[in-house]
Amino acid sequence: MPVPLSGSPEPDRNCPLCPRLHDFIAEWRQREPSWFNGPVPTFLPTEGEKSVQLLIIGLAPGVRGANRTGRPFTGDYAGDLLYSTLISHGFARGEFKARPDDGLELVGTAITNAVRCVPPENKPVGAEISTCRTFLVPTIARFPNLRAVLALGSIAHQSTVRALGQRVAAYPFKHGGQLEAGGITLFSSYHCSRYNTNTGVLTEEMFVSVFGKIKAFLQS
Repeated sequence: MPVPLSGSPEPDRNCPLCPRLHDFIAEWRQREPSWFNGPVPTFLPTEGEKSVQLLIIGLAPGVRGANRTGRPFTGDYAGDLLYSTLISHGFARGEFKARPDDGLELVGTAITNAVRCVPPENKPVGAEISTCRTFLVPTIARFPNLRAVLALGSIAHQSTVRALGQRVAAYPFKHGGQLEAGGITLFSSYHCSRYNTNTGVLTEEMFVSVFGKIKAFLQS
């Protein structure tokens, strides 16, 4: 199997760098051959990379979400909350129907994951998070007009801090956080997972407030 080229922002479909994740996807390809079952690529706006001012970074694809559909946050509850909030703040247009062919378009925004392949039990291990920064670093770098990054959850936050060349201890995770890191303004939110919303860790109002801050920042 080919090893991805150094500096590429997107893994090869059969990326072998994380054997556990590679084998897990292989199992799902056998079980559900019609699913996407591969490293989920970054969702880009139709206007292209130069239009991107905001990059949203999640943790990893869900088995029946992005791993099934091939588009970040598409096919599970987290996407319902994320995309409705993006649309209401002007970061996306169209109607989100939880399908990659629903016609939804991003506006000045791109969406990716810290780990591109679906992990068992939605839990990537440290080595997998570190290895996948091979792709996160050039993903951040591919947007010449990037001003803000929103990390969803502490793991995505920590990996993003490292991808920006900073020390995690100097940039602690905090919901609603706003920090300057490596020439980018890093915003942080609890992940918009069903677990977090069901347990009250994250409310819709808390999530919406983060995007209000981001919009105000980008308009300043």
